[in-house]
Amino acid sequence: MRSSAGPRVVIVGGGPAGLAAAEAAAASEIEVHVFDAMPSCGRKLLIAGKGGLNLTHSEGLAAFSNRYGARSGQLRPALRAFGPASIRAWAQALGIDTFIGSSGRVFPAEMKAAPLLRRWLTRLRAAGVTFHQRWRWVGFTREGALAFQHARDRAKTHEVDFDACVLALGGASWPQLGSDGEWCATLAAHGVAVTPLAPANCGFDCAFSTHLTARFAGSAVKSIAARCGTGARAVRGEFMLTATGIEGGVVYAWSAALREACAERGHAELAVDLLPDRTEEQIEHALAAPRGSRSLARHLERRLGLRGVKAALLRECASADELRDARRAAALIKALPLAVTRPRPLAEAISSAGGVSFEAVDEHFMLRTLPGVFCAGEMLDWEAPTGGYLLTACLATGRAAGAASARFACDSVRLQRNSARAPLAPN
Repeated sequence: MRSSAGPRVVIVGGGPAGLAAAEAAAASEIEVHVFDAMPSCGRKLLIAGKGGLNLTHSEGLAAFSNRYGARSGQLRPALRAFGPASIRAWAQALGIDTFIGSSGRVFPAEMKAAPLLRRWLTRLRAAGVTFHQRWRWVGFTREGALAFQHARDRAKTHEVDFDACVLALGGASWPQLGSDGEWCATLAAHGVAVTPLAPANCGFDCAFSTHLTARFAGSAVKSIAARCGTGARAVRGEFMLTATGIEGGVVYAWSAALREACAERGHAELAVDLLPDRTEEQIEHALAAPRGSRSLARHLERRLGLRGVKAALLRECASADELRDARRAAALIKALPLAVTRPRPLAEAISSAGGVSFEAVDEHFMLRTLPGVFCAGEMLDWEAPTGGYLLTACLATGRAAGAASARFACDSVRLQRNSARAPLAPN
């Protein structure tokens, strides 16, 4: 399959990283093709936009970059080239106004993903990008071409040659939207170092009583703070009790630490501050007041406002004797230990950790063992909290890989043409 003799870049994956790579490659005015296994592109982006698409975050680049933990250094150049400010300008160029929410997160003014995606795809097509839907990548041929299978005929393999390609196949969260992580084995077979995929920004199972879950599953635990590990700075927000445990904002913020602790010790602990606006001394003083004939539950409610799911969690994780002692009760209210046993399955997670090791790619995200093959987005081994950081890194790495792939393709074609020239005739 070849429609021109000029440089060709093939993008595998039609999510944000793949579309960003296509946009950057198309800027070089070369032939760009996007292959995606789903009937349409950007399906996970649309799902993310159901609650209001969180494009990026407004905090400064230095603090923003640090949200990627151990991989901040490797991602910083891409984020510097296409970070929060660039994303807002890019959206504006698509005709999408943005605003900064009270939490510092950046959203489209319409709070929807569909208008942005439609305009983005329209602009890509106008730039000459060709889209191929329902084509599933299954690896490389012996000659080094890309191998695809179409949904109409899984038994037949089609070869697509390229001068450079960008793999943007996502992680393995939400596999029903196209990212199933099957590429891991394919790349590992070609000598690419791949860290096993694991759930990130995910919920966790807890050994709660059936009494608690039957009554409060689905209830939000609001206005709290939580931390994992001694000396860690607490994160304020909320989470939700589920039928199996906990999930939500502050849980996602600590998902990496909780996941690693579960892997090492078989369990982990999230310390929850039920009353972050009161000191331990203030709580102890309030509880030390005589309660007369009032029940303990009534005393907690009257003196501290603890009721409903918060009070239920406190009774779940603390004994009656501990709660009768004002000092011990105050300490527990400020750091209630929620024991978690394991993360929820990867398919349920918002994103995934693991993927292609950064040691396996160069500074342009090209695979060292497969020259001309680049990786972008969640395929790379990084993770970040929710809040715009996930989408920003996907867009930034996609654009970096796309631009580098276009340069590689142009250089490759130029070398081929030069080597094909006939030698000069002797004088």
